[in-house]
Amino acid sequence: MTDLNTTVTWVDARAHRPDDGAPVAAAITGHYPPPDDSGSGESFWLVRPLVYTTHHIAEDGTHHLDCFVDSDGVVRLPYGGGSEETVTHWAALPALPGGTGHVVLGGEVGPALRRVWDARPAT
Repeated sequence: MTDLNTTVTWVDARAHRPDDGAPVAAAITGHYPPPDDSGSGESFWLVRPLVYTTHHIAEDGTHHLDCFVDSDGVVRLPYGGGSEETVTHWAALPALPGGTGHVVLGGEVGPALRRVWDARPAT
């Protein structure tokens, strides 16, 4: 049997940063705008995959230091850093199911997927 369970260790983004270029799971907090003028919107806290970088140049040429960036280029700063949506905590991404790596490419993808699809979770 393959152990398909994992443990996540959350790190306070105010105190520690991941390595430059590291993909991470990031806990983000912010505030949704109101759908109309009838209310004040709603606060949120959610998890998204982001990449941490020590220096990012946005499409508009703005330079950002020590930030988290999503796949759409949205920049989020660690909590207290002044962005509308801030990262409160981050965690290293777990390895792919049934493996020790984060990437499988080419002809190895099919066999790797079959191994974990055929595995029963450890109890």
